[in-house]
Parts: sequence; C-alpha cells; structure tokens
Amino acid sequence: MGANVIWRAPMKPAGHLCALRLWVSNRWHKRSLTFKALSFALVGVVNTVVDYSVFLIAQAVYAGSPAALSLFASAAVSCRCASTATISLVAANMTSWIVAVTGSYVMNSAITFAAESGRKLRWRSYAIFFASGIVGWVANTIALVFAAEVLLLPIWLAKAIAILASFCVNFSLSHFVVFRARPQPAVDLSKDG
Repeated sequence: MGANVIWRAPMKPAGHLCALRLWVSNRWHKRSLTFKALSFALVGVVNTVVDYSVFLIAQAVYAGSPAALSLFASAAVSCRCASTATISLVAANMTSWIVAVTGSYVMNSAITFAAESGRKLRWRSYAIFFASGIVGWVANTIALVFAAEVLLLPIWLAKAIAILASFCVNFSLSHFVVFRARPQPAVDLSKDG
C-alpha cells in the first residue's frame, strides 16, 4: 500500500459522551483560569489601595513617634547605610506590605482560590503565600530597575512593566504552588448506593 492510512474503529456512544465531557471540562478550565486571573487582579487593585493607605498612615505614625524615630536613628548609626528618614520609609513600606500581603491571602483564599482552599485559612499556606509575595516583590524590583536603567524607558512605563511582572509571578505561584488543586478521592461508580 502506498499511503499510510490509519484505520479507526467507529466511536461508540459512550466514547462520544466521554469526548464531549473532556471538551466541556477543558473549556470550563480555561474559563475558570480566566476568572481566577481577573479575580486575582481585582484583589490586587484592592491591596494596592490598602498598601498605599497603610504606608501613608504608618509613615505619619512613625514620624510622630519619638520611640520609633529613636529606634530608626540608632539603626542608621549602627548600619551606616541609610539616614533615619530612609529607614523610616523602609519601615513604613514593610509595614504596609505585610498588611497588604495578609489581606491578599485572606481575599484570595475566600474568593479567587476558594475551591482549592476550601475557604479555609491555613498557617502553612499563608507562609508559602508570604514567601511567594517576596518573590513577586523581587521580580517587581528587578523589572523596574531593568526597564528604567537598562532599557531607558520612562519611569511610568517601567513601573507598569514591573507591576505586570510581579502580577505574573504572584499569580503563577498562587495558582501552581500556594492554592494548587488537591487531588480528589476516586469515586467507585461500580457500587450502588
């Protein structure tokens, strides 16, 4: 025979049903992933507002606290790496980031990854989410510096690229590591019940 012909047996009705179920499942999964990405982005918008607001409040509180200023001044003297004002900014930024990442974990557990988390907060998942947030923050900083100082893009565009980079890293780590789908127990359909 000259041509390579692959013969396939006609599909039985049960085979058509399985193929349809697989097709619907694949379409649903793609829709679900899109919903998760949008939900994750909306949670991110809320957390950006929280982060910014807490930063401003923490900055004002630290600036008005003699004890905090004394602590920052002694840290500046001992490290010889920054001024009291810089250490105060870093402290306010870290405070706001911790509040925002905690809020993000709670909202993503309850909304974005509700099916995977069972809407339950777990210390282990929180620790992994917190660590993945650090990875996202590092990706954001690297992307910002690269876009601004190597590619010489305007700061507003460099920051937009950095936000996109950290979104991709944070969503991927949340989807595949922190809130990954747990295997479901097998269901025995041969039993009547």
